[in-house]
This record gives sequence, structure tokens and C-alpha cells, in this order.
Amino acid sequence: MAAQNGAVYERIGPVSGDPATIASAATIEDAQTTALAAAAAFPQWSATSPAARRSLLTKAAEILRNKREAAAERMMAEIGATRHWCDENVDFGAEILLDAAAMTTMISGAVLPTDKTGMTSFALRQPAGVCLAMAPWNAPLLLGVRSIAMAIACGNTVILKSSELCPASHRLIGDVMTEAGFPPGVVNVISNAPADASVVVEALIGHPVIRRVNFTGSTRVGRTIAMMSAKYLKRSLLELGGKAPFIVLDDADLDEAVRAAAFGAFYNQGQICMSTERIIVVDSIADAFVERFTAKAKTLRAGDPARGHLPLGALIAADSTRRVRAMIDDAVSKGAVLRAGGDARDAFMDATVVDQVTRPMRLYHEESFGPVASIIRVEDVEEAISVANDCDYGLSGAVFGRDVGRALQVAQRIESGICHINSATVEDEPHMPFGGVKASGYGRFGGQAALDEFTELRWVTIAEGPRHYPI
Repeated sequence: MAAQNGAVYERIGPVSGDPATIASAATIEDAQTTALAAAAAFPQWSATSPAARRSLLTKAAEILRNKREAAAERMMAEIGATRHWCDENVDFGAEILLDAAAMTTMISGAVLPTDKTGMTSFALRQPAGVCLAMAPWNAPLLLGVRSIAMAIACGNTVILKSSELCPASHRLIGDVMTEAGFPPGVVNVISNAPADASVVVEALIGHPVIRRVNFTGSTRVGRTIAMMSAKYLKRSLLELGGKAPFIVLDDADLDEAVRAAAFGAFYNQGQICMSTERIIVVDSIADAFVERFTAKAKTLRAGDPARGHLPLGALIAADSTRRVRAMIDDAVSKGAVLRAGGDARDAFMDATVVDQVTRPMRLYHEESFGPVASIIRVEDVEEAISVANDCDYGLSGAVFGRDVGRALQVAQRIESGICHINSATVEDEPHMPFGGVKASGYGRFGGQAALDEFTELRWVTIAEGPRHYPI
């Protein structure tokens, strides 16, 4: 929607350095108007049949797939994404919509046992109300769709507050839902200038009609969202940062581990919350793994995604490459060894491998959100588990080993919401319970787990005949 005062702001593209988008810059008044529009649409939408909701969500999935070229154009310009990542966002976003469509008939209740005669007790799930969604820039269509799809399926109306870094990509989601035929006010997209983010967000979270808040993004901002939500007693779902450990045991298939680690560390330039940041390798096989992994990393170069000739695109900004380079320099100054990559060229950085990372280094603790993988060498399995858990974050993880039973035991001791055995840390399916622990947030997107996030569980009773009361 356009700002009432006509205000706009420019999003500068990370590759071209030119304006990629001119977007509406919403005010507090715009936020309040949007909230009221969503509230006005809620009574009718919440009473819409599951079949009608399913039909619209299914149609939206088809429309999104047909907007592949528009999506690629916007994502490349706004965030420097490769074409493969653009297509992945479209395809997985469509799958999320289809999964939400299927869930419209899975919102069930239960008859509860009761000790009271002549009484029937039910547990019922009902739509919560207006849901505020805040999605990030790194996977704008995938995560933007995820932030609203299940809420809509459950009968809620939604407000998607777009990222300041990809307003046109998030606007595309609103266009898709409008074209699919969702009634006015059911899906609302609002954009704001970066300087106005905090006041617009608080105006939305604090608005009386908002019943649920979900945020995907950095832990730093997530803490602020959590505090705002607590201030107004709004339930929130937070999917925040990560620093995924990738444990390579002494019996691992090294070739397969290298392939999975390279994908997990460098896909989308390492700008995924599940990205492999810490590769924890048992000493006995560390040299062999590092040699193969380094060779793989040297083949993964970055360049202009519009040319489509290289596997990696741009980081979100040149500032990001400088930040990552500072972390690399810190590690090298403290004894780490740079095995591959590391050069910062404006917003581009090739796949980078830093070996012999230790606890005093920033790369050991801080989320890089860039194309850099840290190799941490450990003596045995117990030290590997200890290092994996020596982290504030807990989103995703992976364990590689041919003895699946032992690998499973290790996985069960990793402090993360998600863990994969003999597979990359970057894995997702729409119906899986997706979320983290510790500083990676709380709550779950996906499938049955998401039903609890976007509905109210109510206890309802029916009494048959007169009741006895003591007064």
C-alpha cells in the first residue's frame, strides 16, 4: 500500500550501486490503518470454509510459480541473489502455500474426559486474529510466504511488514495473493524506510488488534521484538540467527561430507540461518577432510548473478564483505590458517575456508552470515559435542559418520532445534517443525507445530440438565 503522505525511500542494489526499488515509506498512521483493515476483514475470513481457504492458497501457489521471471528480476536487483536461489525461493514458496492449503482441514479439536456428570468438554482450536509477520531479505519469497501462509490457512488475517532491503520482492507476495482472489484486508503488505523501522514495528505490535507476532531475522533484532511483544503481552514466534555445527566423525564418508559441508556453508553466499559455520573435525581425519574441502571451496567463486556464470552471487552489501573480512583477519592474527578465498571485492567474496579456528577468535563465536567456513579440530567425539554446544545459537546442525547409531547418539546431544545425520545443515520441508533453541529463538513454523502458533486453544463445555452450585 502507498503511504498516506506519499513518502518513499530507495533501496540501493548491492551489485549495481543504483536504486533497485523505490518503495512506500509507511508512517505510524499507515501502520494503524493497515491494522484496522486486517481487523475488519477478520470476522468474515475466519468464518470462511476450509475448502475456500484451500482453493485460494492452491491458486496462489500456481500464480507464484508463474511469476518466476519477475521474482528473479527483483531478487537479483535487491539482494544480489543467483538465479538458482531465486528459483528455489519461488518453488519452495509454492510448496509452503500448498502445504498450508492441505492444513486447512487439519485444524481439529478433541473431546476431553471429565469427572462431571452431564457435562461434555471440548478442546477447540480457533483463529487467533490479526497476525503480524516480519520476514527477512535473505530468502524473501520463501521466508515471506512462510511467515503468512499457515496463519492464513488457520483463518487469521495477516500483515507482512517487508524488509527494508527487499521491499519489491516482498511486495510480489502481496501481488500474488491479490491475484489469487484473497478478499481485501486478508493479506496486507506494508513497507517502511530504514530510519522508521522501530516506530512502525512498535505501532504494529502495540496495536490492540494484533494477536500474534512472528519474526525471522537476526538475534539482535529478535531480542527487541521479543521485548516489544512482552511489553504488550503478544505471543511471538522467533526464528533467529544460527551458527550451525557440522561434526565430521572419524568414520565419515569424507567425499559426501565435503559435498554437504560446501553446500551448507556457501549456498546463497552463506546467508542462510542454517548455514554451516563451524566444521568440527576429529583430528585423525582432519588433514584429509581439509585438503578435499579446500579443493572444493576453490571452485566456488562469486560474481554478478545477472551474468549467471558463477555459483555464488553478491552479499547483501559491501559492508558485509568488510565485516566478514575483519573476522577472517582476526582469526588469522590469532593463529588460524586461511586455506581458500577471503578476498573482499565490493559485495563479492569467494568461498572461504579458515582452518585451525579456536575459541579466542571471533569466527568461533560470532555468526558470520557470509561465505566462510571455520574448521575446528578436536581430539574425539566428546570434545566435538562440547565444541558444538559451546555457542549461544541452536538452530541447525549436522553429524557425519557411517555408524548411524553412534551418529544419532551424537545428534541427540547437540543443542539445536534441528539436526541432520549424513546430510547438510541446510535442509527444509514445509511440514517439518522448524525452529531453534537458545539464542536462535523459540516457537516452530511448519505443519502441526505451526497450528499451535496461529490458533487459540479453547476449552468449551456443554452442560445437560441443571447444575448444582454451592451458593
